[in-house]
Amino acid sequence: MQRMSDGDTSDQIPDASSEAGAVMSDEARARYRTFLIVWFGQLVSLVGSSLTWFGLSVWVFLETGSVTDLSLMLLASNLPRVLLSPVAGALVDRWDRRWVMIVSDGASGLGTIVIALVFFTDSMSLGILVAVGAVSSAFQAFQWPAYQAATTLLVPKERYSQASGMVSMAEALGQLVAPFLGGVLIAVGGVATLLVVDAVTFTFAIGTLLVVRFPKPPKSKVGEESEGSLWQESLFGFRYVWHRHGLFALLLFFAGVNLTFGFVSPIFVAYMLSFASPGTMGTLLSLGATGMLVGSIVASAWKGTSRRVLGIIVSTVILGVMLVVIGVSTWAVSIVVALWLGMSVMPLAQAMSQSIWLAKVEPDVQGKVFAVRSMIASGTQPLALALAGPLADRVFVPLMTGDSDLGSFLQGWLGEGEGAAYGMFFVAIGVYTTIMAVLSWTYAPLRNLERDIPDADELPQYTGGGTMPTPGGDIADDTAII
Repeated sequence: MQRMSDGDTSDQIPDASSEAGAVMSDEARARYRTFLIVWFGQLVSLVGSSLTWFGLSVWVFLETGSVTDLSLMLLASNLPRVLLSPVAGALVDRWDRRWVMIVSDGASGLGTIVIALVFFTDSMSLGILVAVGAVSSAFQAFQWPAYQAATTLLVPKERYSQASGMVSMAEALGQLVAPFLGGVLIAVGGVATLLVVDAVTFTFAIGTLLVVRFPKPPKSKVGEESEGSLWQESLFGFRYVWHRHGLFALLLFFAGVNLTFGFVSPIFVAYMLSFASPGTMGTLLSLGATGMLVGSIVASAWKGTSRRVLGIIVSTVILGVMLVVIGVSTWAVSIVVALWLGMSVMPLAQAMSQSIWLAKVEPDVQGKVFAVRSMIASGTQPLALALAGPLADRVFVPLMTGDSDLGSFLQGWLGEGEGAAYGMFFVAIGVYTTIMAVLSWTYAPLRNLERDIPDADELPQYTGGGTMPTPGGDIADDTAII
């Protein structure tokens, strides 16, 4: 990947003029078509990645029987991405974002191939998974901010919520397809088969990126002020969000939500496998994931609400309550219903949050800002993954299998044994999530974020070098374009 020179204008969108309104409408349509192509490639890749996550999670837990070992693998797949995010974001704003995505996807695909070869030679170990996962995670630090920052340039502003919903839909399809298909493929050809499929999906995603071009972001005063050494640019994102209290509060809120998901990832696998087979777990996950798919479809078709922060808070409260329901029951129907409802609201919350960030942050600094956003908001997941195993193995399991007064009281409510311990963990996570969401609404800068911080395209600060995505005009009725 090379930084583009200032004189390279091959992918630059021409400036708007009063005589070129029709041309810009065509440009808006072409850009949105590019987004759809890239989105579809990433959708296919996400399905493959979800298959790998499912297969490797089942393999590690069944091989070791340890939540700690499962958490270690997941931690290695997250921590490098978090730590490298600020530097990656600064480089994303310097480089061609399309090539950043191509190289990142290619490196992750190579990592998947390496793991597949190790499986085929029957020499797999937890250490190899940790090492390869860490390398792939480092490249993903570049992929996410590049993808998100490119969305602003390819999608008209009035479609930000819909585009964010489509990204969530891709994640939902991965969650829906992976458990069911993963269970089938493991039974037929083992985990290595999943990895081969994942490598093919990475290749497809790279192919879609090779056939499109991304426009350059417009130059803004904030963007010019952010330029400097790599170290200075890496720190810029921190300063940007720190001085915008509402955005910083939203960032911390999602850090709290991601703490929840960091705990849920390994504990759900252990909880399900304590009373169900991998195939049953896959079926329950697939049924629950239809909720995420429905929520994503709603988000992608809905233009959003004027009270997006309130929508985020309400969605998170519903998630917290559903986690409690999952923890208190081993009845498959109640777990599926709670999983469905909890997963259905999260794409709406993600779409509302993403549309806020896309609208409020200047496009030419989104790589830096979104990378810091990823670091802070996702930084709690490695923390949760590091704590999940010790908390499960050393706190909740002894509590729900011992004879302490508190343990005896809780065992009378949830039962005893390891399965009950993991259920109690879910109850604790759900209560925390609900209380955190309610308290967050009392903080005025977060509650009034949309009123107090203007949209980036409303500020008279653009100095040239590209254009903001213009309203699409008749593109709003032109949806099936690939």
